Amino acid sequence: MLYFALKYLHVIGATVLFGTGAGIAFFMLIAHRTGDPIVVAAVARIVVLADFLFTATAVVAQPLTGLALVQHVGYSIRDGWIVLSILLYLITGAFWLPVVWMQMRMRDLAADAARQGQPLPRAYHRLFRVWFAFGFPAFAAVLAIFWLMITRPSLGL
Repeated sequence: MLYFALKYLHVIGATVLFGTGAGIAFFMLIAHRTGDPIVVAAVARIVVLADFLFTATAVVAQPLTGLALVQHVGYSIRDGWIVLSILLYLITGAFWLPVVWMQMRMRDLAADAARQGQPLPRAYHRLFRVWFAFGFPAFAAVLAIFWLMITRPSLGL
């Protein structure tokens, strides 16, 4: 029973990470495309909140449930697919942490522009391009982790 509870929590956490990330990317992109600082500021406020409520919670839960599963099932933490999953998770985090800061900064820049009745500033557009680019390796890493979790391939690492 413990195995299924841990596995359930681990799968839910992975789903929340991927789903929240995809949702945030979609809503930020759509808001950005409007070019309206009021829309961007409002959406970015919600996105930052969602990242702190959902993504951050799942970011903490994933390694805890993953390590508990490894211990419960008897896998070695040195199994290639586990090592690679952890490395990809760290890579994802290395892209996610700056993205959270970028989202907060874009939110603030958009809110300032909205208050002043100005268009989105160049600094916002530069941040958005970097934010957008950071999404690709992070999503690729998460997809690879899903594949590793499902297939558990024998990797000679």
